[in-house]
Amino acid sequence: MTGPTVPLRQLVLKVHSRCDLACRHCYIYEHADQSWSSRPRVISQETISWTALRLAEHAKKHQLASVQVILHGGEPLLAGPARLRSVCEALTTALRGICALDLRIHTNAVQLGERHLDLFAEHGVRVGVSLDGDRAANDRHRLFANGRSSHDKVLRALALLDQDRYRHLYAGILCTIDVRNDPVAVYDALAALHPPRIDFLLPHATWDEPPLRPAGTETPYADWLLTIHDRWSEQGRPMPVRLFDSVVSTLGGGPSLTEAMGLEAADVVVVETDGTYEQADSLKTAYDGAPVTGKDVYRHTLDEVAGHPGIAARQHGLDDLSDQCRACPVVRSCGGGLFAHRYRSDGTGFGNPSVFCADLKELILSIDARTGASATRPIESLDALADGSDEGAGVRELARVRQDVTRGLLTAVHQEVGPRAGELWTRSWQLALDLGRSDGALLAPLLSHPYTRTWAVRCLDEATSPDHLASLVAAVALPARAVEQVKVPVRDGFAHLPGLGRVRTQLDATWVELTGRLSGPDWEPLPRVRADGLDAALDDVDPHRDCYGTPVGGRLTDAETELWRHVLPQAWALIRKAVPAVAAGMAEGVRVITPLAAPPDPEHFVPGGGFSALGVHLDPDPERVAVDLVRGFRLGLLDALLDACDLYDESDARTGALLADTYARAATDALRQDAEEVRRTHAQWAELTAAPSLTGLGRRFVEGIGRCL
Repeated sequence: MTGPTVPLRQLVLKVHSRCDLACRHCYIYEHADQSWSSRPRVISQETISWTALRLAEHAKKHQLASVQVILHGGEPLLAGPARLRSVCEALTTALRGICALDLRIHTNAVQLGERHLDLFAEHGVRVGVSLDGDRAANDRHRLFANGRSSHDKVLRALALLDQDRYRHLYAGILCTIDVRNDPVAVYDALAALHPPRIDFLLPHATWDEPPLRPAGTETPYADWLLTIHDRWSEQGRPMPVRLFDSVVSTLGGGPSLTEAMGLEAADVVVVETDGTYEQADSLKTAYDGAPVTGKDVYRHTLDEVAGHPGIAARQHGLDDLSDQCRACPVVRSCGGGLFAHRYRSDGTGFGNPSVFCADLKELILSIDARTGASATRPIESLDALADGSDEGAGVRELARVRQDVTRGLLTAVHQEVGPRAGELWTRSWQLALDLGRSDGALLAPLLSHPYTRTWAVRCLDEATSPDHLASLVAAVALPARAVEQVKVPVRDGFAHLPGLGRVRTQLDATWVELTGRLSGPDWEPLPRVRADGLDAALDDVDPHRDCYGTPVGGRLTDAETELWRHVLPQAWALIRKAVPAVAAGMAEGVRVITPLAAPPDPEHFVPGGGFSALGVHLDPDPERVAVDLVRGFRLGLLDALLDACDLYDESDARTGALLADTYARAATDALRQDAEEVRRTHAQWAELTAAPSLTGLGRRFVEGIGRCL
């Protein structure tokens, strides 16, 4: 099977071919391929220059929005700060004006110091550190050649990386699994280091050299990981765990987050210290010479490497898998496992299931059962959302997805911003954790409030105060009587309770203690509109409601409130009559309507509130209000859907804008009943069906839109 070249978006650059540790599970030095021994110890300046040139020409030809380069080894720090600086400068210079550069380094960190971190801060190099857990777990494999432990040196390096001045460089911890280690002790030791992410890696193995399996256990690796999953969930998922997040994402029809799972095309290439191109390093565990391409940076382009049969063999999703894999119910999540783990020397080569097949299946099915991330329900929801056949069911599914995404954003805020925040953040975060442990349902309103996400993103951009978490927690804890009083920040003389209203305070106050009695002359509740299934707050005060790409209105006067209460029910009646399926979804999902100061510009409108908060300008014509409501709702649905499903290449802005407008028009045309608008919608849909950047799910979604035109 042939097809267009799949661009290579990730490059692993070997800057040093030796290591200062003698890890017993290392796939480079301890497995079949021993080519490291004949390569230069350190990458040359010439190889650096040619690599940068090849990457730049590839990115330019394919108009890539970004590329990722991982500095690797051996142990890359052995190359020394001067050579590392040369690498960073060459790559940055070559890609400037062409695409964004995501530069990273994977290291054992035993030599990591301020000199390295200052260099990495200068060039934006994020640092991933290999550590297998507590001392006992780590020392099972990660030792110096003389048998001395590396654990203390790594902990010292991680403590340095966790300092405020370097924390933004901390990419996470990579932990190779050994089922002889206590999973809880491993997880607790890693979590105590406050990593922004943990990546658990299955040890490299093949059918010829199978992984360790203690007697009497059928799925030891799944059991080990699920023990950690339970511990992680009990603690409120304090940091992302890439393997778990990838399972949930792929079960929901979304992209894989790791090379080890999923059906995404292979897009990684390795450049060794001598400039030779190789396939993924994990292939070194299969047989001697398995990663070889026969090409190098001096004579060959990255396009030529992308066409290599070994890389092409991982470009066609299901078609590249064994019959057993294609028939498996979890194949879209598992993807057959890591390519190297399928190898068997009996003539079948890589045409086998993963040697971890049973473990992967058990892991996926168990996480599905624990999280409700059904392998079929999101796909059914995709169809229902596209053609409007059951928009209510689709909204319920997307609400769950959006809550998970928001939970992840809050965790990121805690990791990135929390260490620098004050006492109010610390108290609020602990209260949120306590609420989640005592009654998980209490956190649902916080996670589903439409402007929680807006605030969290702004926090990560350091554009707002993290103290707003106290207001969010108070808004769910006080009405539920989960606490008697909560300390919340004051902004411009008001303490805000998102979704409920605000309390007038002294103008110069910075915080106030609120109780559960939300009443009295200082309490200003949000007005509400109720009409035949629609029950929404008119939110004219939330400090983070300005997220629609157009100015929001100020505090409503009594007359304006009454006008909203007059026009909205009329608009809602039109929606229920013209597009009843959309109305069912809106009744299920819309909780907030935010008045805008002016009619939104369709080309620049941003669905900042998702599908649960709609930004609308008040117009005396109910039909115009109805169109704006439906359009905003549909754009919000698509925004949430893109959290769960990869519908198109996001670097293709044209297809993204066309998809959004066509999806919205498919519902609003029934309200406008304008023949010219309908003709335009059909023309846009026809153009959209031909868009080359649509994924398989994207084409399915677009076909669904066509069914309702």
